[in-house]
Amino acid sequence: MNYAISRRTAIATLGALGVAGAGVALAQGSVTRPVTVRLGYQKSSTLIAVLKVQGTLEKQLAPLNAALRWHEFTSGLPLLEALNLDNLDISADVADTVPVFAQAAGADLTFVAQEAPSPAAQAIVVREDSPIRSVADLKGKKIGFAKAAGVHYLLIAALDKAGLSFKDIEPAYLTPADGRAAFEKGAIDAWVVWDPFLSAAQRQPGQSKVRVLADGTGIASYQRYYLAGSKFAKARPDVLRVVYAQLEKTGQWVKQNPKEAAVLLAPVWGLDAATIEQANSRRSYVVRPVVAEGLAEQQRIADAFFAEKLLPRKINALNVALFKPGA
Repeated sequence: MNYAISRRTAIATLGALGVAGAGVALAQGSVTRPVTVRLGYQKSSTLIAVLKVQGTLEKQLAPLNAALRWHEFTSGLPLLEALNLDNLDISADVADTVPVFAQAAGADLTFVAQEAPSPAAQAIVVREDSPIRSVADLKGKKIGFAKAAGVHYLLIAALDKAGLSFKDIEPAYLTPADGRAAFEKGAIDAWVVWDPFLSAAQRQPGQSKVRVLADGTGIASYQRYYLAGSKFAKARPDVLRVVYAQLEKTGQWVKQNPKEAAVLLAPVWGLDAATIEQANSRRSYVVRPVVAEGLAEQQRIADAFFAEKLLPRKINALNVALFKPGA
């Protein structure tokens, strides 16, 4: 079977899914006051990256008199900080841990959508020649990871399972790029990271080959959330309905067309298509509504961070505003 496909063909394939209908249909009877929608995303925001390259959201939002302005962030925490400060209207997917920190800071956010669990899409890794053989061996070691990212909770949960606490390690709060550099130089003993950075480290190891100590399987389910400022969610639910519909369709397309999706994302992420295909294989990309019953792990995450004195106060993670895409 010949899997060779051009970037243009991949875009055309996505467009052929029939995504054009949602925005037009929702525009009937919708608010037509002009608005510029400020959307924040990060490199791991796969579905938003596909939509951005294809130009789908701009096309679907045009009938609602809504324009898009894109803002890229290095990780989820600064993204939601910007949302909290009203510098953004919508956040692309962030790991399940990030909203917990935003809630503790008093952010007024609305949960728009959830990606189903992808536990293998984040992992604790060491260099192949490292003497560290298990999570228990991380005691006293320097570990790099992005603060408040999903990997932060993965580390806490994995340490707890191994009979250790967060105080037993030396944390090094690093962006994925800085973490990769520190890992390669041997400045950190272990690195906790998520896809596509995880797959890049495994397939493009540089000077050091990578060995996985543990991923999230059985430890941290790693669900990702799309959010909006509650003020914006109340004012423009029509915009959120369009965004939700396109995320759902795009998630289905990425899983059904893994090679085409990888080719499409390669120039955006600066990674080879095979690495991207591996990364995408570990993400569910199943976009679904957020319901209160599905937030149980959010409370466990919040309690874990509070117990380690990483949250300033105890929060009720279930006391949040939920967007209903079918309403």
